[in-house]
Amino acid sequence: MSSVSRPLNDDEVYSEMNKMVAFIKQEALEKAREIKVKADEEFNIEKAKLVRQESINVEEQFQRKVKQAEVKQRIMTSTLINKSRLQVLQARQEMLETVFSEAQQELAKVPEDKEKYQKLLVDLCVQAFVHLNDARVNVRGRKADLDLVKKAVVEAVEIYKKDGKQIEATVVESSSLPDSVLGGVRVSALNDRINVDNTLQARLDLSSDRMLPQLRDTLFGQSPNRKFYN
Repeated sequence: MSSVSRPLNDDEVYSEMNKMVAFIKQEALEKAREIKVKADEEFNIEKAKLVRQESINVEEQFQRKVKQAEVKQRIMTSTLINKSRLQVLQARQEMLETVFSEAQQELAKVPEDKEKYQKLLVDLCVQAFVHLNDARVNVRGRKADLDLVKKAVVEAVEIYKKDGKQIEATVVESSSLPDSVLGGVRVSALNDRINVDNTLQARLDLSSDRMLPQLRDTLFGQSPNRKFYN
């Protein structure tokens, strides 16, 4: 006996529709949860990336600032060291100039002792004669020393001739040496083309150049950067 399906009544239709709606709603909720979970995961991942990148940027900026500060500090330190060195060098130079100035003042007093100065002039003349080794020489001194120079030349010629050498020494009065040479003589040969400067100022300058390293060591101590010593 066959059964014939009957049409659903309103209540049954409503019930089926509610089931379908509930199913669809459930599917939608689950899908929404999946979407939310996935979105949260992607958000967290992206957030972590941003935080990590920002941390890297902050660290790089910090390192740059640290390096800039280090460079600035090195420059400042170098500048201060150089400035300090220049001040030390300037102070040392001023001290050396003071020493040379005092030596110059002492040399200026040498001619005051006529007897000792006369002997000195003789020695300076003889030394110049020997150095030039010429038969004719011209001798110049300060105008204030003219008489002493003339006497010294006569004595120096006698001393020089004791070794069997001949010399004619002429004191040039027309062109005296300036007072700034402090004293002493300047002897020339071959019509003044060559000369020996034995003035007190010239001897001081020569001694200052030769003794400068030793004087520096005495006043300031030996430099740690110096590799060679005489």
